[in-house]
Amino acid sequence: MGRKGQREPQADRYPIVNGEAELLRDADRDGGWVLCVGGVPQSYVDLADPTYLDFEYMRLMGDVIDCLGLDHEPVDAVHIGGAACTLPRYIAATRPGSRQVVLEPDGRLVQLVREQLPVKNVPGLKIRIVDGRAGIAALADAADDLAVLDAFAEASMPVELATQEFAYDVARVLRPGGVYLINVADGFRLPFARRMAATVRSVFPHTLVLAEPGVLRGRRFGNLIIAASRTPLPTAQLTRRAAGGLVQARLIEGGDLTAFIAGAAPMHDGDAIETPVPPPQVFGRP
Repeated sequence: MGRKGQREPQADRYPIVNGEAELLRDADRDGGWVLCVGGVPQSYVDLADPTYLDFEYMRLMGDVIDCLGLDHEPVDAVHIGGAACTLPRYIAATRPGSRQVVLEPDGRLVQLVREQLPVKNVPGLKIRIVDGRAGIAALADAADDLAVLDAFAEASMPVELATQEFAYDVARVLRPGGVYLINVADGFRLPFARRMAATVRSVFPHTLVLAEPGVLRGRRFGNLIIAASRTPLPTAQLTRRAAGGLVQARLIEGGDLTAFIAGAAPMHDGDAIETPVPPPQVFGRP
């Protein structure tokens, strides 16, 4: 359920700029809501407990954030892609004092989230209605500790956010020890994820990939998390956490990552880039 005095969200379909969104109640968890866009689950939000991360890939992203610096230390973060602002809510709850901005181009989606899954009570959070490229370009140098790319047009990453040129602009915005965190979806043999990892590592010398072993081997469609920085990442801590967590993920870096991206070329503006589309059976109704 929502906070006292807060109107309960309405499970329904809502028109947005890029099609249709749907809000679905989680019948098994009070306060749990799923936001779908074009029939694809985009966000899970627990209005009663923002530290609860339901989607497996979101738990992995939370693990990376938890392992950065001291516990509860505030961060300045920019999120490229907003949906229901699951991760910004998590950061605000676990790292009080954080300042965050969400870049989301669909104004009607932002309005829906503000009305049905309110963010006004999330301290330090601002939402700007702007696309990722323009939003990052407008930010000052060394403005943030964390940049999160979790942007999908329905089920595919916008190609302009996958290129080396965009990664360089993200690097400009990050402080020297800042971290770039990316959610990538891919399937059989992972051709896009390998190129994405190659692209990111061409900009950030310290790069790792986290995923469930079956996904990492390219056996099924799923999400992979890429974390990157210009300074060393807490790989030992993340490896232990990933192996012992609910998701049971595997981490690859160094020579293993070199082998993973072997033959994969970084992506550039103007390249013919095909972003993967999940098979229809991947997304059942939550």
